[in-house]
Amino acid sequence: MSTHTLSTVRTSPHTFTEADYTRGMERLMRAVQELSMARSIPEVQRIVRTSARQLTGCDGATFILRDNGKCFYADEDAIEPLWKGMRFPMEACVSGWAMLHKDAAVIPDIYQDDRVPHEAYRPTFVKSMVMVPIRKLDPIGAIGNYWSYEHQPSEKEIGLLQALADSTSIAMENVQIYTELEDRVRDRTADLEKAKEAIHQLSISDELTGLLNRRGFFLLAEPALELAKRNEHRCVVAFLDVNGLKRVNDVHGHEMGDELIRDVAEVLRAVLRKADIIGRMGGDEFCILVSDPDGDVSMLKERIFKAFQAFNETHERVYSLSASIGLIEVWPTDGGTLEHLLARADELMYEEMRSSPERR
Repeated sequence: MSTHTLSTVRTSPHTFTEADYTRGMERLMRAVQELSMARSIPEVQRIVRTSARQLTGCDGATFILRDNGKCFYADEDAIEPLWKGMRFPMEACVSGWAMLHKDAAVIPDIYQDDRVPHEAYRPTFVKSMVMVPIRKLDPIGAIGNYWSYEHQPSEKEIGLLQALADSTSIAMENVQIYTELEDRVRDRTADLEKAKEAIHQLSISDELTGLLNRRGFFLLAEPALELAKRNEHRCVVAFLDVNGLKRVNDVHGHEMGDELIRDVAEVLRAVLRKADIIGRMGGDEFCILVSDPDGDVSMLKERIFKAFQAFNETHERVYSLSASIGLIEVWPTDGGTLEHLLARADELMYEEMRSSPERR
């Protein structure tokens, strides 16, 4: 049992005067305004726990929420701790009685009322109390006032507390509506962002292969090239032309030609690193930017050729994958734009095509 001193526990009753009622009405009006601006349950709890105590000049106030058949003591403002954070069955506490009966429970002496779980109250300062439901129609909670001495709450005190409870129910409904609106706005904003991102991806992606298109390649490769130069990393710029696409289109149709292009894209994805930038410029032309490549430049070309060969050996197609490739090794001190480097790689690619017996 708690030990109370004369400084914290009243030893004589206090009569609720007209002046007290006037002050209570003023505090109630301020609480109503504060509740109208509340945008979260914690805000509502803070307003209610302080206002409820100030309305009647009591020694403690609690804010209780109905939670899956239990009374959750969500918050309190009292001269000593009560039951904040605890849950009790609806049938086992006064707040549950007020919610189940949709009426105020007025108890001048807690030890003379069977609705009070006496053992739970003995360690506390509470001697008298009044508990009102938050919303009489289908209550969603309760507000309690407690006195450290035997006290008969007046009709005016009960009326003030019930008015606060009624305003609290409206505030909680407003919070729910506001939260739902916020969620809808957030979801709508997220949907718009996703749509914006999808549109952006479509604008930089090649529909056939899923690789970057010409615009997307330049959008990513240009800053990557500049970053590599600043970090003093060498790069490789490659221009690749697929062999035999025209023949496949003429003999087997454009659908098969599209399949050839998709196979080339998949092989390039598999053989290159995720950080490497691959783009389809259109038709049978692909471009690649490799920053800080592993090994010699010729090794990159060899890897691509071997990947095409491995594909041809393991996949049954009416065509074989092959390509002419022009490679430019770019050092940090080298000048020239990405477009200029691609043009040089393109020239080297055509030289390889002219020297190869296989033509498009």
